[in-house]
Amino acid sequence: MSDEDNKPAPAKQDSGARKLRRKVSRLESAAILLMSLGEGDAAQILKHMGPKEVQRVGVTMAQLRDVSKEEVEYVVDEFMNAVGGQTGLGIGADDYIRTMLTQALGEEKASSLIDRILIGGNTTGLDTLKWMEPRAVADMIRYEHPQIQAIVVSYLDPDQAAEILSNLDDKVRLDIVMRVASLETIQPQALQELNNILEKQFSGGSGAQTSKIGGVKRAADIMNYMDRGVEGMLMDSIKEMDPDLGSTIEDLMFVFDNLREVDDRGIQALLREVSSEVLVVALKGSDEEVKEKIFRNMSKRAAELLRDDLEAKGPVRVSEVETAQKDIITIARRMAEAGEISLGGSGEEMV
Repeated sequence: MSDEDNKPAPAKQDSGARKLRRKVSRLESAAILLMSLGEGDAAQILKHMGPKEVQRVGVTMAQLRDVSKEEVEYVVDEFMNAVGGQTGLGIGADDYIRTMLTQALGEEKASSLIDRILIGGNTTGLDTLKWMEPRAVADMIRYEHPQIQAIVVSYLDPDQAAEILSNLDDKVRLDIVMRVASLETIQPQALQELNNILEKQFSGGSGAQTSKIGGVKRAADIMNYMDRGVEGMLMDSIKEMDPDLGSTIEDLMFVFDNLREVDDRGIQALLREVSSEVLVVALKGSDEEVKEKIFRNMSKRAAELLRDDLEAKGPVRVSEVETAQKDIITIARRMAEAGEISLGGSGEEMV
C-alpha cells in the first residue's frame, strides 16, 4: 500500500477505524465493500474486473466471517476518502488514460492495454481465453501451429499459462517455452487474424503498431508458476538446447528462497498479507536463512509463536509446502507489480 493509504481517516470519520481488532487487508476491504452494496451494483462493478481479480475477490467474499460493524465503517470511510476528491472531468483525454493505467498497472502491463484502447486494437478473442479453464485452452491450441501456441501462452497471465503448459506433452511444452523466450513483437495483422479466428470459435479493427509480447522475462514468469518437478525437467531441457538462454531464464526466475534478498521493509509488508497457517507450512520447506529473515521482521512475541507453531507442526508433504510457497510468491509478485515491494534476484519425501 502507498503512504497515502496508510494515513488515518479524518477525525469526524474515524469512529470505527480506531477500534479495529485486526488489520483489514485490501482484498478483504474490496470484498466487504462489494457485500455492502446491492447485488445489482456489485455485479456491475465485477463486470469491470479481470478474471483473476474476480476470482480473488470472490474467494475472499466466501471466506468472510463475523465482519464487525466497525470494520464495515472503516472500509466505507477508506473508500470515501479515496474517491472523495476525484471527478470525471477530462476522463476521455489520452494523457489521463495513459497516466491512470500506468499508475494502476505499471508501465509494462499498461503499455499493451493502452495501445488497444487508444490505437484501436482488438483482442477480444484472446481476452476470452483468460476466463477459460487452462485444460480447455490447452485442448483448443493442442493441434495449432507452435508459433500460434506460443503467442497464446505469451498473452495469458503467467499462472494460467503455466497450467496450460502442464496439460501439454513434454516435447510440445519445451518447444513453446523456447518460442516464448525468443518472441518479442508480433505484427498487428497477425494478432488481429488470431483474434478473428478465436472470436469465430466463441460465436462471435487492428492497430498500426507492433505489439510487445513474449520474451525471456515472460518465459521466466511462466516457469515460476509451474510444478517444481516439471519446471526442473523443462529447465534441464532448455539448458541442453541453449545453455545461455537457460541461465538467463533461471536468473530471472523468483523462488521462495529468494525472499532472503527482499529488504526488511518489503518482508514486513508481505507478512501483513500472508496468513499464519500458510506461512508455517511454507517455512517447513525453507532454509534457515529465510526463516531467520522472517523471524527478524516480526515482533518478538509473534516470532516466538511462529517458532512454536513450526516445532509443533508434524511432517508436511512436499506438495503442500510447494503450494504454500507458491501462494506467498504469488502475493509477493502482485505486490512487486503494484510497486509496494521490491523483489531480489533469482535464484517425495517429507520435510
